[in-house]
Amino acid sequence: MASPSSSFIGLGWRTLWRDLRAGELRLLMVAVTLAVAALTSVGFFADRLRGGLERDALQLLGGDAVLASDNPTPAPVVKQARALGLASVTTLGFPTMARAQESQGGASRLVALKSVEPGYPLRGRLQVSDDAQRPGAPTQDIPAPGEAWVDAPLLNALSLGLGDPLLLGDTQLRVTRIITLEPDRGAGFMSFAPRVMINAQDLPATGLVQPASRITYRFAVAGRPDAVKRFTAWATEAVAGPGMRGVRVESLDSGRPEMRQTLDRAQKFLNLVALLAALLSAVAVALAARGFANDHLDAAALLRVLGQSQHTIAGAYVLEFLLVGLCASAVGVLLGFAVHHVFVLLLAGLVESALPAASLWPVALGVGVGLTLMCAFGLPPVLQLAQVPPLRVMRRDLGSVRPTSLAALGLGLAGFAALLLVVSRDWKLGSIAVGGFAAAVLLFAALAWVAVRLLRKAVSETMAPRWLVLATRQIAARPAYAVVQVASLAVGLLALVLLVLLRTDLIASWQRATPAHAPNRFVINIMPDQADAFRQMLRQDGVAQYDWYPMFRGRLVAINGRAVNLDDYPDDRAKGLVDREFNLSNAREAPGHNLIVAGRWTPGEEDAVSVEEGIAQTLGLKLGDRLRFDIGGAASEARITSLRRVDWGSMRANFFVMYPVAHMPDVPLTYLAAYRAPERPGFDNALVHAFPNVTNVDMSATLAQVQVVLAQVIGAVEFLFVFTLAAGLVVLFAAVTATREERAREFAIMRAVGARASLLRQVQRAELAGVGLLAGFLASCVAVAVGWTLARYVFDFSWTAQPWVPLAGAAAGALLALAAGWWGLREVLRRPVVQTLRSAAQE
Repeated sequence: MASPSSSFIGLGWRTLWRDLRAGELRLLMVAVTLAVAALTSVGFFADRLRGGLERDALQLLGGDAVLASDNPTPAPVVKQARALGLASVTTLGFPTMARAQESQGGASRLVALKSVEPGYPLRGRLQVSDDAQRPGAPTQDIPAPGEAWVDAPLLNALSLGLGDPLLLGDTQLRVTRIITLEPDRGAGFMSFAPRVMINAQDLPATGLVQPASRITYRFAVAGRPDAVKRFTAWATEAVAGPGMRGVRVESLDSGRPEMRQTLDRAQKFLNLVALLAALLSAVAVALAARGFANDHLDAAALLRVLGQSQHTIAGAYVLEFLLVGLCASAVGVLLGFAVHHVFVLLLAGLVESALPAASLWPVALGVGVGLTLMCAFGLPPVLQLAQVPPLRVMRRDLGSVRPTSLAALGLGLAGFAALLLVVSRDWKLGSIAVGGFAAAVLLFAALAWVAVRLLRKAVSETMAPRWLVLATRQIAARPAYAVVQVASLAVGLLALVLLVLLRTDLIASWQRATPAHAPNRFVINIMPDQADAFRQMLRQDGVAQYDWYPMFRGRLVAINGRAVNLDDYPDDRAKGLVDREFNLSNAREAPGHNLIVAGRWTPGEEDAVSVEEGIAQTLGLKLGDRLRFDIGGAASEARITSLRRVDWGSMRANFFVMYPVAHMPDVPLTYLAAYRAPERPGFDNALVHAFPNVTNVDMSATLAQVQVVLAQVIGAVEFLFVFTLAAGLVVLFAAVTATREERAREFAIMRAVGARASLLRQVQRAELAGVGLLAGFLASCVAVAVGWTLARYVFDFSWTAQPWVPLAGAAAGALLALAAGWWGLREVLRRPVVQTLRSAAQE
C-alpha cells in the first residue's frame, strides 16, 4: 500500500500534468511570470549598479576618506590626518569659462576646473594621452606649472590642439595632455562640463577665486585601515561640532555628480512600475485561482468518492501550486535577467556598461515573490477543494467555493505587503503604493455594492429599453459577483491610469521646455567695479531685459537666538541646507517673477528678510522668526517679514533669502546676470574676453544634454511599463471571465424561451460597458489621489492632473471591459443551447 506522502505526490504530479495540458493553469503562470519578471529586472539592474559603485568606491572618492567643504579645509582636520600618519591631498573644483586666443578663433566654453597637488590621486590611477587618436595610459604625474590637461571634447569645442594656449581668467596655460580617465570624477555618470586640470600653483594667477565663488575643497586621505577608521570616526564627530560648519564627510552619495539624482528618481519610478505589476498580478492570481477552484469542484468530489483523504487532496494541490509557482518564477527570473540588459543598453552613457555580475539576491527575491503570490492568493480558495463533500457527485449545489476567511486573507496580504515594502527600497514609495491599493480595494468594493443596490431602482422597467432592463437584472441578480468584478476591474484600471498620469507628469517635469523668452545665459562672479561696463555691453548688443542681482554668501548660524544644530533636523535635505552657505541677495523691490504668499514685502525695510516658502517649510521657519547669518565673518540678523513662492523651473534668477533693501554696505558681493543671449555670433566670446573672471553658463546647451539623458531614462521606464500593462490586461481578462459559466447558463435559458442572439449581445455589451464605466471612473478618481501623494512625497514634482481624467478613465474602462469581454466571452453566445442546458441539468 502506498504511503500517504507518495500518494499525494503521485496525485499532485498527475493533476499538474492534466491541468497543464488542459490550459487551466495558463492564467496563473502568466500572472506570476509577469510579476517576477518586472521585480527581478529592476532588482538585477539595481544590484549590478550598486555592486559597481561599491567596487569602485575608493577610486570614486579619490582616497580612503574624503572631507569636502565650501571653504579651505580647517586646520584641525589637516593636523589630525598628519597625527595619524595618513597621506593627504587637497583638490579644488568649480565651474568657470575657458577660451581660446583671438588668433585661434576666440571661442569660449564652460568647463569644470580642478586644481591638484602632488600625490593626487591617492586612490585609483589617472590616465592621460598625448594623442586624441590613441588610448590613455596610467600616469603618476600631475600637470606641471604652466600646463593644463583637458578632456578631448574641449579641444574640439575651442578648435585647439595639444601645445596650444588655453586662457583661464587672467592667465594662460599650455595644453599638454588629454584626460581619458579621472578616477574620482564619478561612477560613469555624465558630467556636462569638460574637465580642465591644472597645478595648484597656477590657481592664484587665474584670479578666478573670488569671495562669492562656489568652490568645493576636497581633502582626501589614505593610509592604514585602522588609521583611516579612526580618522573617519573623529571627523564624523568633529563636523557636528562648532567651528566646522560646511565641512562634511563625503560618501559615494554626496560625492557623485548631479545626474545621480536623476537616476535615483528613475529607479524609484522603475520600482513603482514593478510594484504595480506585482500588485496587479496578486489580483490576477486570486481571480484565476478562484476560477480554477470552481472548475475542479467535481473532480475533487470524485476523488473523495474514490477514497482519497482530505490531507492527500490538499497535499496534491499544494504540490501542484508550488511546482507551478517555481516554474513560473524561474521563467520570470530568466525574463527579468534578459530585460535588465535592455535597461543597461537604454541607459548607455548614463551608466557604465561594464558593471559587475549581479548577485543571487534578485533570484531569491523573484522566487520568493512568485511563491508568495501562489501561497497567499492562489492556495486559499484551492485548498477548499479538499473539503468538498463526496455527496456533490449527486448534488451539485453542495461544496461551492466560499470566500476566503479573513484570517487567511489577512495573513497572506500582510506577508505580501511586507515583501513589497522590502522590494521598494523606499518606505514612502512602498507604503503609499501598497497602502493606497489596499484602501482602494476596500473603497471599490464598498462603492460597487452601493452602486449595485441603486442600479435596479435607477432603471425603469417600463421606460428603459429591453436590453438595458435585462442587463440591469443580470448585474443585480449577482451582487457579489458584480462587486468582485467592479473591484477587480477598478484595481487593474487604477494601476494603468496611475502609470499613465505619472509618466506624463514625469516627462513634463523632467523635460519642461524653456519658455520662449526665458533667459538662456547665467553670468556669475561679476565684480562690483565691472558692473557698469558689463551692463553697458549688454545694452549695446540689444539685451534690454535681464535679471540683475547682487549675490553674496552667508551661513545660517542662529534662529531666534538659538544656534543652528544639525541634530535638530531629522530631514536630510534640512541638514544639507543648514550645513552649507546660502547664496543671498538684496533688492528694494520684490522680484516680479516671485509671488508673495505670506507676510508683506516692504521696499527699503531694514531688519527684514524674505524667505522662499519651500525652504521655510523644510527648516520649520515662519513669519516673525529672526535669522542670523554669518556673511564673510560678520553677523547679520533680520526678521522674516514675507514668504515667496519661487518657480525654480522658470529659468530666472532666484534666491532662498533676500533682503528688501537697495544696498548692503560692507558685504563682499559679486553680481549675477540672467538674460537671453542675442543671436549675434561671437557675443559670448566677446563677453568673456572683456571680463575674463566671470563664469558664463550657457543653459541652452546644458538643457539639451539633460533632455537627451532623460529621454534615455524615460525609455527604460516606458519599456518596463509594458509589464504592468500586460498584468493589468490579465486582471481585466480574469475579472470579466470570472462569471463565464453563470453567463452561459443564463443566456441559454433566455435563448430557450425565445430571446434573439442580437438582444443577448446587447445585454452582454451593456453589462460589460456599465461595469467598466463604473470601474474606470472609480479607478481614475483614486489614481488622482494616489498620484498626487506619490508625486508630492516620493518624486518631489508638481502634480497636474486634469479634471477630465475621471471621465477619460470611465470611457477607457468601458472600452477595455468590452474588449476583454469580446475576447473572453465570445464563445458564450456561440455555445449550443442544448449543451449548456444539459450541463446545467446535471448540476
